[in-house]
This record gives sequence, C-alpha cells and structure tokens, in this order.
Amino acid sequence: MIEIGIDEAGRGPVIGPLVVCSVAMPRSDIKQLTEIGVKDSKDLSAKKREEIKNWFLSNCEIKDWSFSLIYCLPERIDSAVSNKGLNILETELFAESVNQLNVKTNTKVTITCDACDVDEQRFSRRVSQLIDGWPWKQSVLNSYHKADENYPIVGMASILAKQARDDAIRAIEAEVGYPIGSGYPSDKKTIEAVRKMIADKPHEQLRWSWSTVKRIWHETHNSELPNRAVKNGNQTTLF
Repeated sequence: MIEIGIDEAGRGPVIGPLVVCSVAMPRSDIKQLTEIGVKDSKDLSAKKREEIKNWFLSNCEIKDWSFSLIYCLPERIDSAVSNKGLNILETELFAESVNQLNVKTNTKVTITCDACDVDEQRFSRRVSQLIDGWPWKQSVLNSYHKADENYPIVGMASILAKQARDDAIRAIEAEVGYPIGSGYPSDKKTIEAVRKMIADKPHEQLRWSWSTVKRIWHETHNSELPNRAVKNGNQTTLF
C-alpha cells in the first residue's frame, strides 16, 4: 500500500513562489518519518528541516520513495486571485503535484492533503477531479485541517515544500542584491525589500495583487499599480 501526503508553503507571502509538495512511500515505511523527527515544518528549526530533507533525499535513491515539487510563481498567483481565487488554484497545484509522481495506480493508494479550504470534503472533491485517471483502483483521497501536524507523510511534504521555498527566497535575494526576509508582510525586512522592488516598476517576484504591494506602490508613486500582463502563447491578458 502506498501513502501520498501533500502540503504547501508560501500561501501568504508577498514575495516569491507558492510551493506544493507531494511525497509518496510505502505505508510500512511511514514509521521511519516519526523516528527521524518529522512533524509540521513550522515546529522545526531550519537546521532540523535541512537534516530531515537530506535524509529523505538520500533514501529516495535507494528505496521506493518519491516526491514532486510544484513552484507556482507570483504571476500565476495574481492571475488566480483576479479570477478563480487562491483555493481553486491550490486544488490545481495539489493535483499537479500528484500527477508528477510516478505512482503505480493498480495498487491501493491513500492520499492525504492538508486542506486549504474551510470545507475539507469540498477540497478533497476538487483535487480528486483534477488527478489523472482518478478514481484509482482501491484508492482514497482525504483532506484534513492541520494534516501536517497529524500525519507524518504530510509533515514530510510540509518540510520539503518549506525548504524549497526558502531556497527560492535565497535565490531572489541573490538576484536583487539585498535581504528580503521571510517574504511575509509582517516582516520589516520584507517591507523594506518591497519598497526597493517597486522603485521603478513592480518586480516579477512580487505578488502584485497583494494589498501590501498596492499600498506601497501608491505611497511611492502616488498612482494605481499597473496591470500585470500574462502571456498565454500569442495572447496577452491584463489583470
């Protein structure tokens, strides 16, 4: 029997991607996650998260374990906020992460999601509708609030998603040449970075739809934030 856990990191920040991770492994191996100290990434230090990540990746090379990471860039996030909303976007990302896994669908699979909707069953239904070939034989998909705290397989996905987002933030810092903090609006370093990232035009790694960006742009330029253009093939959409 295969267990799949799915979680995300970076829904609320004003800078950088939203990262979704799926982790797949035999149910018989789940106890190893608990033994190594896997829990919700928010309850672990950066050092411990990195240790667990490296341990997991090394085991993926020798065991029947796998994972996938989906990086949702600010452009796509802004488009979703202007149209279908973040909850629908996250159902798409959760399904995409499962679709990238190389899982045998002829065996029993249990998928557990950290619910990103107040209605857990609705979230499950929407994710399952987007998974290739679902329903799989003898398989189930459930979503729960705080699944990253209560299911080690989801906690592992939480850790990998968090570390991937942190790496993305460090890459953005290297690109712009100054610290950007955590990326959350409550972080003073982040607010200072946002002011620099809208000095000329809004940086592509900013979430233009966030009220924080709109406010700082207006304070700096005394005008409304420009529309963001998204290219889909030969078509450009403004929002």
